[in-house]
Amino acid sequence: MLRRRHLGRISFAEANDFQRALMESRDDYVLVFEHPATYTRGIRTRDENFLVPISSLDAVVIDADRGGDVTYHAPGQVVAWAIVTVADDPSAGKSHVTKLEDAVIATVRHFDPSGHLGVVGRLAGYPGVWVDVEGTPSKIAAVGVRTERNQAGLRRTLHGVALNVDIDMKGFDAIVPCGIADKPVASLSSLGLDVTSLDVDEQLGVELEARLGGPAHVARVDRSRATTSNERPLLRRLRKAGVDPDAGIPIRSRKPDWLRIEAHMGNEYQSLRTLTEDLRLVTVCEEAGCPNIFECWSAGTATFMVNGERCTRACGFCLIDTRKPFALDPTEPERVAEAVVRLKLAHAVITCVARDDLADGGAGAIAATVLAIRERSPDTNVEVLTSDLKGDAASLQLIIDARPDVMNHNVETVARLQRAVRPSAGYARSLTVLARSVRAGLTAKSGLMVGLGETADEVEEVLADMAAVGVSIATIGQYLRPTEQHLPVARWWEPSEFADLAERGKRLGLLHVQSSPLTRSSYHAREALSTATPVAAPGRR
Repeated sequence: MLRRRHLGRISFAEANDFQRALMESRDDYVLVFEHPATYTRGIRTRDENFLVPISSLDAVVIDADRGGDVTYHAPGQVVAWAIVTVADDPSAGKSHVTKLEDAVIATVRHFDPSGHLGVVGRLAGYPGVWVDVEGTPSKIAAVGVRTERNQAGLRRTLHGVALNVDIDMKGFDAIVPCGIADKPVASLSSLGLDVTSLDVDEQLGVELEARLGGPAHVARVDRSRATTSNERPLLRRLRKAGVDPDAGIPIRSRKPDWLRIEAHMGNEYQSLRTLTEDLRLVTVCEEAGCPNIFECWSAGTATFMVNGERCTRACGFCLIDTRKPFALDPTEPERVAEAVVRLKLAHAVITCVARDDLADGGAGAIAATVLAIRERSPDTNVEVLTSDLKGDAASLQLIIDARPDVMNHNVETVARLQRAVRPSAGYARSLTVLARSVRAGLTAKSGLMVGLGETADEVEEVLADMAAVGVSIATIGQYLRPTEQHLPVARWWEPSEFADLAERGKRLGLLHVQSSPLTRSSYHAREALSTATPVAAPGRR
């Protein structure tokens, strides 16, 4: 199975950790994206190929575990990496590189049918793809690939090609690109071809798919061009992603019977509410308007929300307060631990608001809460539901080092709707958070909402990506619109459709899929953990 993913802009570090996780997947992948300004040093980079002090560069400089010398990446350059199984022999890498180069050559010719660029192809003795305009060869695409065996013993490929489309060429002035001093680097735009990276992104993916075992299952983060509109940004983003907000279900419409819940405020519910008020704790059950609050609280369980009750993001689905947050309360971890002790919880769930105002995204306080629970109630399983921490690996490591029993981070929606639903987050970033957690030996969990305009096949692609990076547990529930200021509900999914999604997820390799109209991230969390353990890499094949 080949899966093609168009991911938009992602950092090299996140792309690298994502592809490393996909090394262990049972499926092959083609990833197409672009980087922010970044210099990468291949394993054969010489220091003298930096023409200015590295400290003076207005870009990230990172070592890459691929062949080749130093090169430059930035918006306007289309990067494509292939993570595919190849023959386990020394010639496999060379054959794979040929396919990548052929895909680039075909892509350029697609946009240059009249041959304006002259000869497009290879240059004897030099790697990459070149154009020859009136006898002057210029490099338009760099190639850097490696192959290695994964834990199942199969030889897989890493990295790929970078095609200069409409990139700002000034970034190359600081280096000797690819270590080739006597030949220039060019872009399609600098050579006079009127084409954008957004155009090339799709075509290069198609050409790679044709050469690497397609047809592929495709998912794309929406990158369509903005249209002039007086609509609120929330609705404009949704329309851009192909969903008509005017066709949504009116907020006052009667819900289907399977979404109607009776309130049972028994003694357990009242006791838990008294406890949270006594300890000055915030629960996401109340803050997010969870429909399961009566069931869960009556069973004596709750999901505690730390790092305050104000979020620095404004996602289109969420009811959490978005005013400026207060400073962290250093007594909060101990108060949460006290609640866990008083409730005699066997499974505690700790979630958080996004705190992009903090250097560590609030990770240190989350880790402190886990450790406080461990100290006071060592037999309690601790599940953490965290933000993406802006993709910062060091911040995530603070939580990993606290060793929660479950690391939960929600992808929330399908790739196409990411920017409409949660514009401050990213599809690849969320998958990378999960991949890094699995690599650290934690049980990873993630969740999705449906009812925002996605299709069942799109949901399946997300579940496939979760399984590919090692996620064990997935949750899927119906989106409920909190207020008229939030994203509209496109449709109500029926219980039988949720059952179908659960079956699809299990076929893809997920160990537990909690899928029902009222499922939320923490719903039946203890039961889910009892059926799922960390997925060892060979077992994912």
